[in-house]
This record gives sequence, structure tokens and C-alpha cells, in this order.
Amino acid sequence: MPHLWRDRDFRRFWAGQTASQFGAQSSQVALPLIAVVALGASAGELGALRAVQQAPVLLLSLLVGAWVDRRRTRNVMVLSDLGRALVLGALPAAWLLGALEMPVLYAVALLVGVLTVCFDVAYQASVVRLVARDRLAPANSALEGSRSAAQIGGPAVGGSVVSVLSAPAAAAVSAAFFVLSCLSVRAVRMPEPQPGRGPGRMGQRIGEGVRLVLRDATLRSVAIASAIFQFSFAALMTVYLLYLPRVLDLSGAAIGLVLAALGPGALVGSWLAAVLPGRRVPYGVVLVSAAVIADAVMLGVSAVPRSGGVAVVLLVAVNFVFGVAGQVVDVTVVAVRQAIMPVEVQGRVVATMNFLGMGLTPLGSLLGGVLAAQWGLSASMLLTAVALALSPLFMALSPLARLGRTLPNP
Repeated sequence: MPHLWRDRDFRRFWAGQTASQFGAQSSQVALPLIAVVALGASAGELGALRAVQQAPVLLLSLLVGAWVDRRRTRNVMVLSDLGRALVLGALPAAWLLGALEMPVLYAVALLVGVLTVCFDVAYQASVVRLVARDRLAPANSALEGSRSAAQIGGPAVGGSVVSVLSAPAAAAVSAAFFVLSCLSVRAVRMPEPQPGRGPGRMGQRIGEGVRLVLRDATLRSVAIASAIFQFSFAALMTVYLLYLPRVLDLSGAAIGLVLAALGPGALVGSWLAAVLPGRRVPYGVVLVSAAVIADAVMLGVSAVPRSGGVAVVLLVAVNFVFGVAGQVVDVTVVAVRQAIMPVEVQGRVVATMNFLGMGLTPLGSLLGGVLAAQWGLSASMLLTAVALALSPLFMALSPLARLGRTLPNP
């Protein structure tokens, strides 16, 4: 780590990624709260909003992955964050002009989702082009730590701005974070060579990335387990964002505080992910155990009493534990995935994993809205929490459970 922090370009890259994560985390709170608080959205409308924002993962991930492998990744990151800043910055203006309605929010959510897909694929492919392979582990630890810090501050900032000022003002704060990210990433001086165009058409290059994932038992298992989790979690979060204000009667600031508890948990999880797998415990044991804890703890949300301060304290504890276990899974999976992926196909394999793992999230969000409308929030909260258990069950039966103390080779 000391050698890494002496790298000025990495520090600039890290600062930009941190600002971008703050923008992403605060906007994830801002957009649903704009719909619920400012526009009085129904359960179905909130589910549709989340589905629209997540749809680009399903529709564009594979194309973006093949495209990014032929582009300078830092340029893609800068343009993606600049676009998100402009789009989110338009929301307060629409609100002041009296033109902020659900169709406008759907359009903004779609554009932000498209640009988020571009940034995420480019960011993950950019790390291996900026940092030497023997420093990937500490680099990922630092970057995941900043993501955890954003999980602490982002929702808290978004929820607080909604409570103190207005929901649209939170979108302006998110836009400011994206502007800072553009400036910082743009300041990286290390030249990034233009990748070769490589053989094959777009379809052939996409097919190569898909085949690499589907033919490798470990990557295939990661993709399936992620798909099960992300589908169930998308449904749960749609219900959760309605459950907190409408069943537990929490304010915007309280919701931000509850969601921010994921951040400290994720910081602890990042440390555990650095010291547990390989050194003390096999990777497979770490993955399955942490997944079981992360999914099981969400069952406790339905048991939280409807009494202000007590509810907030208990929900903070639930989210903290979920953040710890969930981050252990995330960091460990990234390490396994990076060890297997050839460098020259990073963009395509990352995009394929995102497509397979997160492509069903729009359907999950829609399902959450339907369940909330038809079955009620309390029953839907319990049902979606139970559905999360299918992911660790699959992991326990897959090759992931048999991973040892060393990472697999490419």
C-alpha cells in the first residue's frame, strides 16, 4: 500500500472514483425519494422507476463491454460522469419550472442507467491498465474502501438534503459529485494507449466474452449466484424503500441514516475480505458463509417494531451486518474473477458478468412493486427476504464452495 499511495496517478484515479461513488450512492436515494416524496409515486410507479434505471444493464452491457475494450477507458469514465452530471442537474430546473413529473423522472433514470453501465464497465477494465498486476489486490482494497465510504456518506447526504431542502436538490448534489469525478480522472497523466481494434466484428467479440464466462465453471457459478441474488434483492429494495416511510413511518433523514449503515459494515467487510480468504479460511468457505449471513440478516427487517428510535437502531444494526457480510462476498468474488480473466478481455468479461448477474434486476424491481401492491408491504418484505436465501444455497452446491486457499489461474 505505501508504494501504491506514492503513485500520483493512482491517487487521482482513486479520488475520482470516490467522488463518482458518492454521486452514484446519493442519486440512488435521491431518485426514489423524488418519486415518493415530491411526486407521491405509487408502489407500481416506484417499481417501474427502478426497473427503467436498471434496464440498461440487461439491454446494453454486452455491447458496452465489446465497445470499451476498443476505447481508452478513462475517457469513457469522464464522459459518462459528465453526462450523469448534466442529466441529474436538469431535475432541479424541471422542478422549478413545474415540469417535474414521473415521465421526466423515468427519462432521467434511463439516461443515468445507460451512463452508469458505461462507467462501471470502463472503471473495472481501467484498473488493470493503470496498476501493475502485483498491486491489483491493494488497489482493489482501496477502491472498495472508497465505495464503502460512499455508502456511508452518499445515502446520508441524499436523505439529509431531501429533509432540509427538497428532493430535487439532492439530485443537484449528486451532479456536483460527478463533476468532481470528471476533473479528477481527467487529471491522471499516465498515457493510456489506444487499444487495438482486434479481429472480429462486434457480435464475434461479444460472443467471445460470453463463451469465456459460460465455459468456466467458476465464472459461470458466480454469474448464476449473482443473478439469483440481484433479482431477489431488486424486488426486496423496491419493497424496502416503501416499507421504511409507509410502514415504519421514517423520515428522509432517518432513511438515509439507515441506508448509510451499510457503509461502516462494508468497511469492516473489506478488511475481513483481506485477511480471511486464503490465509486462514478457504475462499469457498468464506463466500458461502458470508452469503448466508448477508441474506439471513434481512429476515430481521420484518420483525422491527414500529416505534421511531428503536426501529432506526435495529435497522442500522441489520444494515451494518448486511454490509459486512455482503462486502466480504463482493471483494472475494472480484478477486476470484480478476484472477481468472485474461487482461485483454476485461471489458467483455466484466460486461458479460454484469449482464448475466444483473440483467434480471429490472424484472425483480417490477416484481417488488407488484407484490407490494397486491400482497401488502409487510408480507412482501418477508417473502423477498426469504427469496435471498436461494443464492447462498446455490453457492453451497456449486464449484464456488470448493475453492481452496489459492486463487484459480487464468
